Amino acid sequence: MMKWRLTEKLRLTKKLIFKEKLNKKICLVIGLFLIPLSLALHPLALFKTMTGPVKKEQQAAALSVEQGSAAQPVEEGRPAGEGGAAVASRGGEVNRSDVVLLAQVIEGEAAEEPYSGKVAVGAVIVNRTKNPDFPKTIPGVVYERDAFESVSNGQYLRPVTNEALQAATEAVNGADPVNGALYFWNPAKSSSEWVYTRPIITRIGGHVFAR
Repeated sequence: MMKWRLTEKLRLTKKLIFKEKLNKKICLVIGLFLIPLSLALHPLALFKTMTGPVKKEQQAAALSVEQGSAAQPVEEGRPAGEGGAAVASRGGEVNRSDVVLLAQVIEGEAAEEPYSGKVAVGAVIVNRTKNPDFPKTIPGVVYERDAFESVSNGQYLRPVTNEALQAATEAVNGADPVNGALYFWNPAKSSSEWVYTRPIITRIGGHVFAR
C-alpha cells in the first residue's frame, strides 16, 4: 500500500513538471509570434514615433530662420550697396540701402533747408546717375572723391530724419524741382570760382542749383 502511494506521487510530480515545461514552451512560441506580428501591424506608428521629433525640430529651425530674416533692421550710417530689398522708382529699381544713403547725404548737406530744398539736393544726386559724366549709381556718385562736403567730413553719418528719408524717396521716384541740375552750393560758404561758371537754374533755400 505504501509503495503504491509513493508510485502515484511520483507519477503526479512528473506530470506537473511536464505541464510546466509545456506551458513555458507555449508562452515562448506565442511571444516569438506576437512580437513580429505587432511590428508588422503598426509600421506607420513606429515610423511616426521615430521621425516625428526630427520633423518638429526641422520646422522650428526653418521658422527661426524665416523670422530672423524678416527682423533685420536698417542700421543708421550703414554704407549703401550691401544688399537689401529693391524699391520701385520711375527710372527702374533702386536698392533700399541706396535710398538710405541718399537720405544721409540730404541730411548732411541740407539739414537746415526746407523740405523742397532737401528734395532738390536728392534730385541733383539722382540726375548725376543719368548723366554720362558721372557714375551710374547713387553710391558711385556719393562716394566720388570730394563730390560732397558732408561725405568728406563725415557729417552724412548723422542720424537720418523721416523728412530726409521722404525727400530721398521722392527724388528716387522722379521728383526734380531743379529741372535737371547737376550741381548745388551755398553762396555763403562756397569759395569756388568754378561753380559760378555753371549755368544757374534756380535757387531754393540757401542753395543755388546749376547745370
